[in-house]
Amino acid sequence: MLEKKKLEEYLSRCMDSHADFAEIYEEKELSETINMLNGSVENIFTKNTFGVGIRLYKGLQAVYGYANETDDKTLIDLIDDLRDALGKEEKGSQVALERVEYENRHPVKINFDEVSLADKTDLLKRANDAAKAADERIVKVDGTLLNVRQEVQISNSEGKLISDTRVRTRMMVTAYSQEGNNFQSGRETPGGGMGLEFFETVKPEEIGKEAARVALVNLVAKDCPSGKMPVVIDSGFGGVIFHEACGHALEATSVAKNQSVFSGKYGQKIASDVVSAVDDGTIPNAWGSQNIDDEGNFQKKRVLIKDGILTSYMIDRLNGRRMHEESTSSSRRESYMYEPTSRMSNTFICEGNSEFEELFEGIEKGLYAAKMGGGSVNPQTGEFNFAVLEGYMIENGKITYPVKGASLIGKGNEILFNIEKVGKTVKRGQGMCGSMSGSIPTDVGQPPIKVSSIIVGGTANE
Repeated sequence: MLEKKKLEEYLSRCMDSHADFAEIYEEKELSETINMLNGSVENIFTKNTFGVGIRLYKGLQAVYGYANETDDKTLIDLIDDLRDALGKEEKGSQVALERVEYENRHPVKINFDEVSLADKTDLLKRANDAAKAADERIVKVDGTLLNVRQEVQISNSEGKLISDTRVRTRMMVTAYSQEGNNFQSGRETPGGGMGLEFFETVKPEEIGKEAARVALVNLVAKDCPSGKMPVVIDSGFGGVIFHEACGHALEATSVAKNQSVFSGKYGQKIASDVVSAVDDGTIPNAWGSQNIDDEGNFQKKRVLIKDGILTSYMIDRLNGRRMHEESTSSSRRESYMYEPTSRMSNTFICEGNSEFEELFEGIEKGLYAAKMGGGSVNPQTGEFNFAVLEGYMIENGKITYPVKGASLIGKGNEILFNIEKVGKTVKRGQGMCGSMSGSIPTDVGQPPIKVSSIIVGGTANE
């Protein structure tokens, strides 16, 4: 990382322009990906990344550039290009930096680069063997172990100099089942913001067994009927619907430009009374947590919705200027090659008061979405379409037979009002979220919820 004296020199040069703010973001990342197929290692990828991103503001104008070399000529040329874009001005600016120290909320016990490759591949082998042993109809198991350590240093013209180290690990296992010509799959993908100690509590065997279990359920599942009906969405990755259809629409990236269905609705009712939701980047060792956001601000717990009322957006510095609001420490980016913007961290619907069994009461015909998959959403309208990876029909208030081919279709601002009951136990699932500042790790989550009415897409001929 660059020395303080050099950073002060570069930032002072940045401010000898029409800029009213300048920032330097440095990143060094080591990542490792191990792929295993049916118990044999297929590929091992190791990547070292280093680079610097520099950003200048003038009012609501922003210019950004990056380089993967840190010699004087490269960085001065980059700064001069950015100054030219805004207009040079010899102001004799002098930036003095002061390092910010803090206590790390996300300690790491076992660094992945200090563990042998044999021991890391053994983690995948344990998951593979457990999935294969679940049933002879499990014919294929695909596993991936991802380990990342990202070190960042952020300095700006306001005198801040701050650093963070983010460590993450994640295991992704897909099991495939077959019976005759019927071929199905199941997937389990837990992860955390920690080292390999993650697998001391989340056992690889359980990951493999769960992927196999879902694949076997789908093997005997019937085609799902379609139509508008009540749906119970279980905890964990079920929260992907709130994340995609509602969370993105609460990011200042779209709100500040009036491109969100929730623009201008601060303090207004946007959900049913039983819905409260937060975006919390401070949860210790969570997949989407950081000590600081990518503008160097300490991460926070942001209450987005309280009892149905919109209480906060997720705001970065630039969009905060557009909205005349302070940053909520919500700025994130994939790497130094991306200019940051407002993004989610660990976003979930808060616990409610309903017992799990109460969610099914009064449902004559509906769908129980036990596990959700991916989908698509239009952030301007909130319209979404998400696949159900594991589903069951609800008949007369009871969970009955498994179904496949189900999808949930609707609009985010409408589904919020249709959440009728919220369960008591919040669980979170892990994913990668894509937006204009790249792909970042985020947690999604919720307790089990009951949606009174939603369109279910299905494949059954009724």
